Amino acid sequence: MKNWQALIFLLFLFLSCKKEPSVVPGLTLYESQLFKDVQLQAIFKDSKTFVDLVPTQSIHTLEIQYLNEKDKIGFDLTEFVLENFEDRSMKALEIKTDTTKSMYEHIQTMWDKLTRGPDSVVPFSTRIALPYKYVVPGGRFQEIYYWDSYFTLEGLLVAEKGQLAKAMVDNFSFLIDSVGFIPNGTRDYYRTRSQPPFYALMVDALARKDSTLLTTYLPQLKKEYDFWMATSGSQDESSANRHVVQLEGAVLNRYWDEGYTPRPEAYKEDLHLASDLSEAEKPALLNNLRAAAASGWDFSSRWFGTQGAFNSTETTNILAVDLNCLLYFMEKTIGKALRQNGNVNEADLFQEKAKARKKAISQFFWNEANSYFQDYNFVTSTATPELTMAGAFPLYFGLATKEQAEKTKNVLMRQFLKPGGLVTSLEHSGQQWDAPNGWAPLQWIAVKGLLNYGYVKEAKEIMKRWLALNEKVYKNTGKMMEKYNVEDLTLLSGGGEYETQDGFGWTNGVALGFKQMLEEMK
Repeated sequence: MKNWQALIFLLFLFLSCKKEPSVVPGLTLYESQLFKDVQLQAIFKDSKTFVDLVPTQSIHTLEIQYLNEKDKIGFDLTEFVLENFEDRSMKALEIKTDTTKSMYEHIQTMWDKLTRGPDSVVPFSTRIALPYKYVVPGGRFQEIYYWDSYFTLEGLLVAEKGQLAKAMVDNFSFLIDSVGFIPNGTRDYYRTRSQPPFYALMVDALARKDSTLLTTYLPQLKKEYDFWMATSGSQDESSANRHVVQLEGAVLNRYWDEGYTPRPEAYKEDLHLASDLSEAEKPALLNNLRAAAASGWDFSSRWFGTQGAFNSTETTNILAVDLNCLLYFMEKTIGKALRQNGNVNEADLFQEKAKARKKAISQFFWNEANSYFQDYNFVTSTATPELTMAGAFPLYFGLATKEQAEKTKNVLMRQFLKPGGLVTSLEHSGQQWDAPNGWAPLQWIAVKGLLNYGYVKEAKEIMKRWLALNEKVYKNTGKMMEKYNVEDLTLLSGGGEYETQDGFGWTNGVALGFKQMLEEMK
């Protein structure tokens, strides 16, 4: 055989014996080259879109297929994705608005459109299936979200949809029992973090009509508390509960996420933000971004830290005033439920925990110089510089003294109150949880907090401004928004990683709650 014939023969043998790409069994979507390429090439405008699509086959199979085909002439990544992933998004969220209806009539019709479940298990889907009906926020958020749901639930109770409200709580109880905690949302990419712990408030809201429900949900309340508070007892820091910070004898909490990689639902955005850092510095920033997402305030100058920049976010160094107020209420609620259950000794223990936390909140979060409650950076041993609406939480839970409440009220009315309601912070950072945006849940917290201390006139003013803005935007757009520009009423809100969403669960709930409260005040 001539040399050239031998070479051709050997080449033929090599090509015919080419092995399949080596892919690790059990490969997850987020570990795959396919995932990285789709996200970095921005096949979809919103990074969340891809992770919510449903693969038609296992990721292991698709990864092999992708690696075999991606370098071939004429290969089209977009076409590959569309052929191998299904869009099972909820088309009913494409809301058609009847502008002849009032805003409040529109909200009543929205509950059915935003209601989902019970879920069936869909193979290869990122969705965590839930056993009962639930209400989604709307827009891009087509799964249940933790802290959103409390404010939605308050609206459901006003709308006399108590069974649906209870189903929401039962779903969260299911998550506590099955996952071990309540994830940020019901997607598997949220399993590394929770959100502001409003479960106790949801249970308490149901218990207004049936106080026995406190004991019904007591096992889940305690499991939720253990997630936020339990320590391993090990000397190995990696196995300790990272939510807990012990400081000068006080036990306080911070927001935390177990991951140190880009968030799957914001992969290219996180990588871009970390691009100027060294490889050694990137994991810490990515972890802090994830922790900020756990706070629900993603993102805000509240977490920017000592350097005052987005790419220096240091959420994990910050003890959050809202989180610690929520845990105070959880301790109080568990103590109350234990007492109802006849477990007096354990009830007393939780009441002591709540008492100690109340003292610590006043010690570490009250800033006399600014006459306001602020987050505390335990690394620098100083209050964080930003004044934010998180400072209203101590009033909501009755943790402020009369003097602190009056000073907080003055700051809220003089610095935070704008033509359309309360602005989230005083900083114009370009992030969505800063000025000029206002958010329904923070209006609710502030109004209820002011009412707790007898500031009825001020609470009514905030409610009227907020509802007037809601009604104005609804009249112009036919929609209820996720957030609003409270400074310039001619503009919609902005900032953040995605466009302003409509639907919208917590805005609907707060609007109905405020309307009822104002009617009762007449």
